[in-house]
Amino acid sequence: MTADTDAGPRDRPAARRPSVGRLVWTVLRVVGSVAALGTLYYALPLDNSSTPAALTMLLTGLAAFVALVALQVRSILRSRYPGLRAVEALATSIPFFLLLFAGTYVTMAGESPANFERHLSHTDALYFTVTVFSTVGFGDITAKSQGARLVVTGQMLADLVVFGLALKVVVGAVRRGRQRRTGGEASPGEHEEG
Repeated sequence: MTADTDAGPRDRPAARRPSVGRLVWTVLRVVGSVAALGTLYYALPLDNSSTPAALTMLLTGLAAFVALVALQVRSILRSRYPGLRAVEALATSIPFFLLLFAGTYVTMAGESPANFERHLSHTDALYFTVTVFSTVGFGDITAKSQGARLVVTGQMLADLVVFGLALKVVVGAVRRGRQRRTGGEASPGEHEEG
């Protein structure tokens, strides 16, 4: 037997697996992105804005989120390591999505005490957003006004879209990216990134 026919899964070239350096670089990019988003969120004086400004920020941010996911799907499809790129995409886009709603809640709570049962700090709003996103809903923070309840309901519906559609799109992109790889297709603008 030749070396080619004796090669088992462990003996094949590791070209399909990302190197440790690439994994570390991906983790650093994710941590850096999330840290930058968190720093921006905590630095902005959101509790001094108006509700119309907050809703404009939310709608603009959601449009940016959709554009971000579309760019990430394209990047996943063209990536040498689509699975790794998908993990990075989710690890950066989900915090962005959550911080959009948290920022809206901080603004609404700062504008009117009637919107929530109490004033929400940046941390309180982030906590509330994550409990709504995870469907835990402890009940220690609740929306009181009709406007606040509509925004929270909007988040709940958007959460379902993110859980369902966005995850399906990302997983589908990984599958298509891997199929393209195993089929031997190579695109001229192929990304070498994770």
